[in-house]
Amino acid sequence: MKKVVLAYSGGLDTTFCALHLSKDLGYEVHAVLVNTGGFGEQELFAIEQRAHALGVASFRQLDVVQEYYQEVIRFLVYGNVLKNDTYPLSVSAERILQAKSIAEYAKTIGAKAIAHGSTGAGNDQVRFDMIFQILVPEVEIITPIRDLKLSRQEEIDYLKKHGVSMNFEKAAYSVNKGIWGTSVGGKETLTSLGFLPEEAWPTPVTESDPKEIKLTFVQGEIKGIDGVTYATPVDAILKLQSLAAPYGIGRDIHVGDTIIGIKGRVGFEAAAPLILIKAHQLIEKHTLTKWQLYWKKQMSEFYGNHLHEGHFLDPVMRNFETFLESTQAQVTGEVQVLLQPYRFTLLGITSNHDLMSAKFGTYGEMNSGYTGEDVKGFTRILGNQTAIFHKVKKSND
Repeated sequence: MKKVVLAYSGGLDTTFCALHLSKDLGYEVHAVLVNTGGFGEQELFAIEQRAHALGVASFRQLDVVQEYYQEVIRFLVYGNVLKNDTYPLSVSAERILQAKSIAEYAKTIGAKAIAHGSTGAGNDQVRFDMIFQILVPEVEIITPIRDLKLSRQEEIDYLKKHGVSMNFEKAAYSVNKGIWGTSVGGKETLTSLGFLPEEAWPTPVTESDPKEIKLTFVQGEIKGIDGVTYATPVDAILKLQSLAAPYGIGRDIHVGDTIIGIKGRVGFEAAAPLILIKAHQLIEKHTLTKWQLYWKKQMSEFYGNHLHEGHFLDPVMRNFETFLESTQAQVTGEVQVLLQPYRFTLLGITSNHDLMSAKFGTYGEMNSGYTGEDVKGFTRILGNQTAIFHKVKKSND
């Protein structure tokens, strides 16, 4: 029997793949779950038990959360990356680390094939295939859902026929969990109108009393919350998620252009990522210069789009990361945030690197570094080129 490494999450698609690969295609299936921070210990145990019940030859969990933060997430924060000013790349970012980890694992066990549960109508198929083709070009890529053109209902019918029991009502929604957010797809996201129902969201709303929290950034990285310093930024992110998600913060539907050229909608819940990106962006507004902010925005948009489309291994990405990291030297301080049901408000920042210092002047009130005569001369020179243009144009009219 040929070995196949299956990118396994325990959801509907990969459950179908595990059974189909072994029963119908005769593969020796080695299921690998790459944990990017979306699973608790009990959930991981339950997923492993289900995998063995499906008859897989082995099950392996690869914890890449710290690697995920160091290689990807921190640069998304440095760049304040939100796809179409909305989506924090919750799924597209984690797919990179998942694909890399699976490719490396396939090498270690001598697998001749890798399988994933991507459909033929989404971005993941390109991301997985591209990473595998680059890192393990000699390995066959198998994609049962894409190749058989299966609907979710057809997958459910197949599993029921083979006596597999799972929560098929919940399986009507495609859910991808990770530390950088959870995506949710269902019938409501297949058309241009409709919002996900309350029961589709991963975290129920249980908090209603407003709460102020203080986030501490050190050179662009989240280090503390409410005076508590965490061992790693990952720990701080998880804590922030636990504080904010019960308010229903971070829920939205992203509409974007897919890699394959069609428009797509996906729901997502990303309380901690959205708060961190907006809080980080605010402290940058206070601590970076106009041109640092300008060029960061240009490069960050390209970086986010390139990552979204699966080009993480392109060497230009390392060049952008070097630039982004170099801009964070002065991005240190605290951001006050108010949490309320379904929204958050940034109340302001404190930082020793704040360029909005009163000793240089107060906008709209008082200046300290120049005189009124200085402004008159500056303004005349600043507008000189435009004035010349209009004088010449007038003389020729």
